[in-house]
Amino acid sequence: MTTPEETKNPMRILKGVAALALTAVLLTACSSASPTATVAPVASSTPVPSAAATPTPTPDACAPANLATQTAGVLTLGADNPAYPPYYNPSATNAAPWELGDPTNGQGFEGAVAAALAKELGFDAAKTTWVVAPFTNAIGPGAKAFDVYLTQVSYSADRAQAVDLSDGYYTVAQSVVALKGSALAATTSIAALKDFQFGAQVGTTSYALINDVIKPAKEAKVYDTNDAAVEALKNGQIDGLVVDLPTAFYVTAAQVDNGAIVGQFAPTGDAEHFSVVLDKGSSLTACVNAALGRMTASGELAKITQEWLADKANAPVFQP
Repeated sequence: MTTPEETKNPMRILKGVAALALTAVLLTACSSASPTATVAPVASSTPVPSAAATPTPTPDACAPANLATQTAGVLTLGADNPAYPPYYNPSATNAAPWELGDPTNGQGFEGAVAAALAKELGFDAAKTTWVVAPFTNAIGPGAKAFDVYLTQVSYSADRAQAVDLSDGYYTVAQSVVALKGSALAATTSIAALKDFQFGAQVGTTSYALINDVIKPAKEAKVYDTNDAAVEALKNGQIDGLVVDLPTAFYVTAAQVDNGAIVGQFAPTGDAEHFSVVLDKGSSLTACVNAALGRMTASGELAKITQEWLADKANAPVFQP
């Protein structure tokens, strides 16, 4: 997604709406004027380690001058485009070629994480650059045009076969979005979800959850992009859209006027988390994990998460 993580097709007319709406809903201090009611936090924002641990590098090995980056002395960061709020917030005038959000301004959840990570690795703003990398290309095999990539990439063992995935920087929950007033919108249990028609973006953890957790009677519909799935919801082709909770904030605030977050699924013991993507076997992976570890220990990641992705929303946890 997931991941929004996992969205496509810009909606330019919503740029201002999305930025203002999501700022209001996501500030406890949201993947982002959205739902006004709130509940206690249910989606943990505590970074978690990935399944495959990497050795702790020596400080000298992680000095900027010693890192084998795409361009010597420069850290190249990648993101999908459009870069959606609340992960990347727009500038007054976005730097080309970015649409909706602007990764270069250090704002939005992943924009702030990326800026802090670069700084922790020893690269100030003048020594960083951004490139567009489509989500499917970024997580697939083959040479990369970036050093690190942040676009709501959820860790999975399958993905880790093609690329390096860092320790987690955000733990997420999956959620269901439906149209207000629909039968699905009143559903409170996983068992009651089984009779509805669901859809999600292809290859996402959201799609996997439909099949593995909801196990609906009707085969889930799959879409090339999350925006295509959103259109299917708006047109009544599906009853519910499954996306991660931060993305649900954006969908209901800026994409579906009469959309509502029906609920979310409690994270399991092996909760989903977002990882930084690097080329397979990258010499930077251990240094990135070490930097994320320091950002966790110092509370910096928690502070960024609190500012940009509040864990409160009108999204009760589905009961069995």
